[in-house]
Amino acid sequence: MKNLLKIAAGVIALLFLFALSPFATIPAGHRGVLTTFGKPSDEVYSEGIHWVWPVAQKMHRVSVAIQKGEGDGDAASKDLQTVHTKIAINYHVRPDAVVSVYRDLGNEPGERIIIPSVQEAVKAVTARFTAEELISRRSQVRDEIILALKERMARHGLVVDEFSIVNFNFSKTFNEAIEAKTTADQLKMKAERDLQRIEVEAKQKIARARAEAEALSLQRQQVTPELLRLRETENQAKAIEKWDGRLPTTVGGAVPFINVNK
Repeated sequence: MKNLLKIAAGVIALLFLFALSPFATIPAGHRGVLTTFGKPSDEVYSEGIHWVWPVAQKMHRVSVAIQKGEGDGDAASKDLQTVHTKIAINYHVRPDAVVSVYRDLGNEPGERIIIPSVQEAVKAVTARFTAEELISRRSQVRDEIILALKERMARHGLVVDEFSIVNFNFSKTFNEAIEAKTTADQLKMKAERDLQRIEVEAKQKIARARAEAEALSLQRQQVTPELLRLRETENQAKAIEKWDGRLPTTVGGAVPFINVNK
């Protein structure tokens, strides 16, 4: 009887112990921060199962996987145009900085650092470019924003993996001005192309006329009395070939191709 009571007491103790969750599990893509009565330790716990003292200790998970953030906001360009920028960013927490992120940022790096850092970097960089430059030099603008972000986020144990400018939007007045300028540029390019085409065609006509004149001049230079007599003989030969052998019935005039020797 006593043995049964001991076994029952042991089972109850084990069930009570497991009910208090003496084990903590850290899933893939996370690290753990152990707190003892609320105070975080300096050790970073890796993925797996870890022992914790019930009631006194608790394991907190901090994601070190790549996370995605999106946002938008207004800023002013160098020429004082209002620019609405939409961005996307991928970032992650450095595993060795997990304790700092938990302790200093309350395990909320997106709200505490990412959003304000992106807003500040976008405004600072946008102010160095005109509205047209933001469009034509978009890759440079993105690179400068990334550089500004990395400097600030690195201080808090955060890493920028990818950053992209999804879109720039400007005021209606500016968009209309850009459209008008684009149309004017297209018309100017068309006029220049038409002028070039006309000039080429004119040069071609002049070249053809010059070639024809030179050929005619050369032909005139080559016409000699011997050539004229040769052409006359050739014409007479062609006429004889076409003659049917009948003499003309009309009285008077010379009989062609017949010489009468008296």
